[in-house]
Amino acid sequence: MISFRQKGDFSNLSKFLERIKEVIKMGELDKYGRRGVAALSSATPRDTGKTAESWVYEIVREKDSVRIEFSNTNVIADGTPVAILLQYGHATKHGGYVQGIDYINPAIQPIFKQIADDAWREVTR
Repeated sequence: MISFRQKGDFSNLSKFLERIKEVIKMGELDKYGRRGVAALSSATPRDTGKTAESWVYEIVREKDSVRIEFSNTNVIADGTPVAILLQYGHATKHGGYVQGIDYINPAIQPIFKQIADDAWREVTR
């Protein structure tokens, strides 16, 4: 999530918020979606490569917001994404446990930072 804080004179706040809306409406979100998918794919632990190749994104627009949702379409029989099992760990059918690897957060964090930096640059120009 991107959030903004402002101190002091709020007389320009409505202009500021309108500018943010315009920045968000720009077609730039696809660029960040593609970059996020590439980052997640390259960071995903590989065995067969199927999970790494199964990252997708969707831009969801609502009345007052827009967001990018990343998901992975490689699922096991019960519908659980393999990417989540890799991230958080899982039990094995023989009673063992496979430790998770935090690969999603480090991969996607630079994309979120870039979105925030680019939006801030647009708003303050």
